[in-house]
Amino acid sequence: MGFEALLRWQHPKRGLLKPSAFMPLAEETDLIVPIGGWVLEEACGQAKRWEEERPSAPPTTIEVNLSSKQLARRGLTRTIEEVLRRADMEADRLALDITETTLIKASEDNARALEALKKLGIRLHLDDFGTGYSSLSYLKRFPVDRVNVDKSFVKGLGENATDTALVRMIIDLCHTLGVEVLAEGVETSEQAALLRDMGCDVGQGYYFARPLLGEELAERLPKALLP
Repeated sequence: MGFEALLRWQHPKRGLLKPSAFMPLAEETDLIVPIGGWVLEEACGQAKRWEEERPSAPPTTIEVNLSSKQLARRGLTRTIEEVLRRADMEADRLALDITETTLIKASEDNARALEALKKLGIRLHLDDFGTGYSSLSYLKRFPVDRVNVDKSFVKGLGENATDTALVRMIIDLCHTLGVEVLAEGVETSEQAALLRDMGCDVGQGYYFARPLLGEELAERLPKALLP
């Protein structure tokens, strides 16, 4: 169905670093804005190349994380429009993942920016749901297309009664509100089967695939629509 763009830093001395090793400093120094812009350009460009290489393949979505600093920048909508234009990519092929923490800090200007992005056709996802205040009022205040249930809840599926009940409740409530649900951190066939039984729309995690380089992933993409 789609892919999430993941950021790594190939450090000359420390090797491959995960975001937790450098993103807090990037946020603090505002470097997150140019870094985020670069990630967006790279992700959209890659998605377009895959599309051109496989013109008869099923359409896929590329998901990119949007930081609070990026959301607060004036001209965000225009910037993303330019990225899509340069990539020659349809807006509905791009999804922006926004954390609960970012929405907690969101001002009215931010809300208008999200509305503008939504009008372009870009999908908006509420990421890591359950790690912040977990208020379903976000789904009323902001034009969210999908809720991503945090992996900390998915980990206990079928073993922890509270986690299982919470995931089921989130799925049912979101569907009542017309919002799609993705479960993060799916690692076993048992978790995947239980989520299917609950009516969860999408799953993401090591059960499906571990993080891959773009060229590695290209080898696994379907070359055409299945008959």
